[in-house]
Amino acid sequence: MNLNPAEETNLSRELVSSKARVYRFSVIIEKDKDGYFAFAPELQGCYSQGDTYEETLENIRDAIRLHVEDRLESGEEVPQPESVSMISLDVAV
Repeated sequence: MNLNPAEETNLSRELVSSKARVYRFSVIIEKDKDGYFAFAPELQGCYSQGDTYEETLENIRDAIRLHVEDRLESGEEVPQPESVSMISLDVAV
């Protein structure tokens, strides 16, 4: 599911109007020769994969939702990032 910003805003509004709590997480998506791999750094062990970027995004969204639902049902805290910084570094060796 590849949403443009307007669709993403509409999805957020629908979630809020349905009284669902909306959480925001960092997601890292990496491409390699086998497809795409995604993980949510704030949620240890929460990762997914897919053949396309869009499939991977949809899969990680589902994985995050299930992970958060499990934490809430277990009475665990759902971590939220205070600050996120993303940088790529070139390292000469």
